[in-house]
Amino acid sequence: MTTTDRRVSARVRILLWLLLVMAVALVAVAMTTRSILLRDVDHRISQLLTQETREFANFVDQGVDPGTGAGFTEPRRLLEVFLQRQYSDPDEELLGLTRGAGGVPSVLRQPRDTTGAALHRDRDALARIFGSPARSGTLDRPQGEVRWAKVPINPAGHAPPGAFVVAFHAADEQAIAAEAFRTQLAISGVALLLTTGIGWAVAGRILAPVRLVRRAAAQLTEQDLTRRIPVRGRDDIALLAETFNAMLDRLERAFAAQRQFVDDAGHELRTPITIVRGHLELMGDDPAEQAETVRLVTDELDRMSRIVEDLLLLAKAERPDFVTPEPVQLGELTADVFVKARALGAREWVLDGVADREAELDPQRITQAMVQLAQNAVQHTVPGQRIGIGSREVDGRIELYVADTGPGVRAEDAAVIFERFHRGTARRGTRAGGGAGLGLSIVKAIAEGHRGRVELRPTEGGGATFVLVLEEVLVPEDATVPGEDE
Repeated sequence: MTTTDRRVSARVRILLWLLLVMAVALVAVAMTTRSILLRDVDHRISQLLTQETREFANFVDQGVDPGTGAGFTEPRRLLEVFLQRQYSDPDEELLGLTRGAGGVPSVLRQPRDTTGAALHRDRDALARIFGSPARSGTLDRPQGEVRWAKVPINPAGHAPPGAFVVAFHAADEQAIAAEAFRTQLAISGVALLLTTGIGWAVAGRILAPVRLVRRAAAQLTEQDLTRRIPVRGRDDIALLAETFNAMLDRLERAFAAQRQFVDDAGHELRTPITIVRGHLELMGDDPAEQAETVRLVTDELDRMSRIVEDLLLLAKAERPDFVTPEPVQLGELTADVFVKARALGAREWVLDGVADREAELDPQRITQAMVQLAQNAVQHTVPGQRIGIGSREVDGRIELYVADTGPGVRAEDAAVIFERFHRGTARRGTRAGGGAGLGLSIVKAIAEGHRGRVELRPTEGGGATFVLVLEEVLVPEDATVPGEDE
């Protein structure tokens, strides 16, 4: 048997714990109820014994013999008159005891039917009660427990002593408590059975999304990451499903980026590899031909290196640490980009404007994107044409832009110009060198890394303007700058 076969499901564990807690609670309630019932029985018996003995004591003090009209002088006559006037409960015995011959007490009792458990038939028990110095006690008999109380009678003169005894057979009362306990246990058992059924159904319903997660995880492959868990409700299970779906989204993007990297690398590197191999295979012994071949091969290898670096950068764009925002002064950032871009070519470089605000940006990535747009503008313009660089605040968002006055972008290229390896159906101007068509894809990845976008807009008077639109990056003007005194 494998470890998987021995594993207990979460549904069974939840149900077992539920049943254990329910069983302990129900047994505790039943035991507590039984204890309360027995305590009530004990309390009622104690009250009854106290009441009967108090009534007899009062009769001793105040009673009058109806035959003589005077007080009682003999214990036996006192007990006979008192017992004739009393009405006992079904489980109660009122007895009069006087000393008899041989020390065996003589018994006076009420003339009513009694069961075989009656105490007046147990002479040994009566002798122990009569001779006991205690005023009350408990007898454990095979027929059941007997609670008793007595009032001794010590007459003046030579009359033999006596005692009034109240005996209560607690077996029936205790049996009622025991029956209630058994009934409650039976009801608890039925409740546990109902709880088992209901708990099994409810646990299955609650854990259904978890089973879906498990099945979905078991069915996931590198080729199929499209399965998602349906989210129902707003509880912790729904949150688990949402978290699992979010993880699948990240995995799908990661695998897609990996496949795209491999596909793009294979597609784009195939041509330079073919060129290098062809020139090396055809290279002769002529030194001039060898030098030209080495130059061509070196140029292709440099281009392959740039392609690989760009593809690696695009692959990193899927990572959460692709951008590391920090507080940046937009004016300084725009000016730095302008200074760096001026070295890219002999153009009419213009700093259009700067936004005098602070924003949470990754200055290195934004500079990389802006320089790439400036390089793109240089490649599609000729010396002397105007290229403007600037930044501005528009409706609570930041726009950083590079505007050229070149031929612009053809309409059929505008929709796909930011896709990888897309160079357009026609060149916008004279290019300084061949590229892999990854520059604008990198700009797009940097913008999306800042939860923004890149837009292509026409330049007034002709040309193209590329704009990085970044929202939710502005630092409130009244925010405290770290390190400054308030």
